[in-house]
Amino acid sequence: MDTAPDIAVPTMAAATGQTQAAAAPRIKFSSHGFRIDHPDPELGAQLMANALGVADRDAMDGILRQLVKASVSGGKPCEVNLAFMIAMVRSIGPRDSVEAMLVAQMVSVHVMAMRCAHHLAHAKDLAQHDSAARALGRLARTFPAQIDALNRHRSHGEPAITVQNVNVEDGGNAIVGNVTQHARVIVSDNSPASAARNAPKAVGSRRRRNSADVGRDAQA
Repeated sequence: MDTAPDIAVPTMAAATGQTQAAAAPRIKFSSHGFRIDHPDPELGAQLMANALGVADRDAMDGILRQLVKASVSGGKPCEVNLAFMIAMVRSIGPRDSVEAMLVAQMVSVHVMAMRCAHHLAHAKDLAQHDSAARALGRLARTFPAQIDALNRHRSHGEPAITVQNVNVEDGGNAIVGNVTQHARVIVSDNSPASAARNAPKAVGSRRRRNSADVGRDAQA
């Protein structure tokens, strides 16, 4: 049996280390619906809840039923699709109920995008091609947006700050963080080329001041 990384679910803290490390059981379909394929029903439900990152049995049943519906292929649920989707949810490792719902959407969007890609590859006319291409484009744009939403949720909405090549001279101060007040930024270029460009202006300015002083002396 494959092993999986620990999944931190608050209400599952009492589970044993072996339970937390075990892979999620598979789902079996029948004429009456579906069931968790595990010799111990309670342990199987606990393993599935850990894999889906949910807090209780009701939440697990809800997410699982939604994934079953999203796995439909050829008019009926597909065990292969569902096993893949559950494995992807488990590998991402939802940490709370919000992440559980978002990750379930992410794997569903991915499956739908691949389905549209299949339809696009087998389009028989221009109408089918355009329809599949538009749907694939929307789903392809949605997926990275979902990843960004998951990252923001996990970082509690704090934006990432990247600081590169910051030099602080003696007596200077550096501020790293969110600054809401507008400020004027003065950049000093101490390169030789800059000094050469500024030198003629400084000489010219001194000459004008000297000429003005001579004029005042003459008038006196």
